[in-house]
Amino acid sequence: MKKLLFVLIYFSIIYSVSASVKENIIEKFTNIENVSFDFEQNINGKIENGNCVVEYPKKIYCKYNLSNQKVLVADGKSLVIKTLSSYYFYPLEKTPLDTILDKDYLLKKIANLDQRNVDEDFINFNFVENENEINLFFDKKTYNLIGWQTIDVYQNVSITYLSSIKRNQKLKKEIFKLPQQN
Repeated sequence: MKKLLFVLIYFSIIYSVSASVKENIIEKFTNIENVSFDFEQNINGKIENGNCVVEYPKKIYCKYNLSNQKVLVADGKSLVIKTLSSYYFYPLEKTPLDTILDKDYLLKKIANLDQRNVDEDFINFNFVENENEINLFFDKKTYNLIGWQTIDVYQNVSITYLSSIKRNQKLKKEIFKLPQQN
């Protein structure tokens, strides 16, 4: 009987700690209006880095540390990737970023998903949306979103790791204006 009581107490403590981590992630994420960060992105083995600013809902500006002056901008409806020699325009809803940049949607998803511990430091939430598998990673100590991994319908794997995270900074709204084609 003592063993059963011990096991029940042990699992209720584990569940309680697990639930509180998830609740803390939800609370911290709820209170974010915008976030800026440095990133490292690995798409099928090709590594790029730079910095981004995200304003919820669905706005992002990223400047890559590349000689071709690559920028990625989403204004809430469309996504543009521009370099010195190319210009790509996409409806945002056709990309995994449509989901990743929708804070309210992510909060609802996280609330209904089981979390997975990755090592001792990270919490992962996994789901499929519009034929894209999405993994979100949060720091277990700070509760910050620290990255995501997507697998699209063509089986392209994109991993984005965030660092130097700053929340709720004063932003210039014009940075989310889509760049024009050359």
